[in-house]
Amino acid sequence: MINGIIIVLGIIMIASAFMAIYMRSLLSSIIAAGVISLLASIIYLLLAAPDVAMTEAAIGSGLTTVVFLYAFNKVKGRGEDNHG
Repeated sequence: MINGIIIVLGIIMIASAFMAIYMRSLLSSIIAAGVISLLASIIYLLLAAPDVAMTEAAIGSGLTTVVFLYAFNKVKGRGEDNHG
């Protein structure tokens, strides 16, 4: 049962990776990359590695996504300021 769940999560991770690469919207790509890390943390939890799962969820999914979104907003805002 667990192996089937891990396989399904792995397939969803691969689909999210392709979405992150081929999306036209940078915001969608950032969210897809965050989903990859979140699914990886669930897989680590299923594989009985809760310490790695918590680290991946906190750093990989949480902090990295927030930093990317912050940088995206800064770059987007800077492009609007330099119109004139």
